[in-house]
Amino acid sequence: MHRLKQQIRDIPDFPEPGIVFKDITPLVKNPDTLRLSVHQLIHPFIGQGIDLVAGMEARGFIFGTLAAWELGVGFIPLRKPGKLPYHKKSISYDLEYGSATLEAHSDAIGDGQRVLVIDDVLATGGTAAASCQLIEQLGGQISGCAFVIELNALNGREKLNSYQVHSLLNYD
Repeated sequence: MHRLKQQIRDIPDFPEPGIVFKDITPLVKNPDTLRLSVHQLIHPFIGQGIDLVAGMEARGFIFGTLAAWELGVGFIPLRKPGKLPYHKKSISYDLEYGSATLEAHSDAIGDGQRVLVIDDVLATGGTAAASCQLIEQLGGQISGCAFVIELNALNGREKLNSYQVHSLLNYD
């Protein structure tokens, strides 16, 4: 994991003063660390009967689609409002610095399908918890949640305590 951590760049005071943003773009630019991160994300879930991978807009799309491809399953995009053209369900939630809404097509997940949720960062857990709730509203079962980065001090894991959570890199 040291190899992956070397590819994360700190951006101070983004998106607002006092926040240190963990920039994954150097990691995804490098094909070796991108491949390694995806393999490590899915490793605990191989053989668990995953039917679908869901990823949150936008950086969750990067890791989620690659994870779905590696697992040989489909991908469900969880989008910002106004981006999906078909019948949809939505969920609104609070962020550490605002609020947001995610949407998915109402037919994206069949009853009982096992879904792995993937995103780049677990911070306060609001986005991940809302994603899990939306997937369950659509009839899916959460197989687990996987993140490239977990910001431990923000206690996001607590909002996901009923799910298996896997993160590659932890920052205090």
